[in-house]
Amino acid sequence: GSIVGVAYITELFIAWYSGVEYEQYAFLNRATGPYWWAYWAMMTCNVFSPQLMWFKKLRTSIMFSFIISIVVNIGMWFERFVIIVTSLHRDYLPSSWTMFEPTVYDIGIFIGTIGFFFVLFLLYARTFPVIAQAEVKSILKTSGDKYKNTHSHHE
Repeated sequence: GSIVGVAYITELFIAWYSGVEYEQYAFLNRATGPYWWAYWAMMTCNVFSPQLMWFKKLRTSIMFSFIISIVVNIGMWFERFVIIVTSLHRDYLPSSWTMFEPTVYDIGIFIGTIGFFFVLFLLYARTFPVIAQAEVKSILKTSGDKYKNTHSHHE
């Protein structure tokens, strides 16, 4: 979370320090423009929520770590959304200064990528089945060379 925050602040600093008014406007528009909610959701998910991992009780909880990982993944999706949509809704042409409304094709591509991910994941799970590590350890303890050497009946 902290490193991502430093990266975001570095991008903001470079836009400010460059003196290019279009770049400065683009970054200011992300934080205060019509898509401010997506920008601040991205900042909350990617920068602020991982800071809870500083507390030992929270970071040692598997369920809390899982929830934070989901929140960070949602934040990464918001990052892509902020980059793409805020870049397109304020173009150099005033005629393209409109709010983004997804078309049927946009929604179809989004749902299709989710479906494609699950198909690949399930094919991978079928090809390389998920095996619990605890089961493998118990089998190795009763079938390894060391076990055979100590429990063999050689005379």
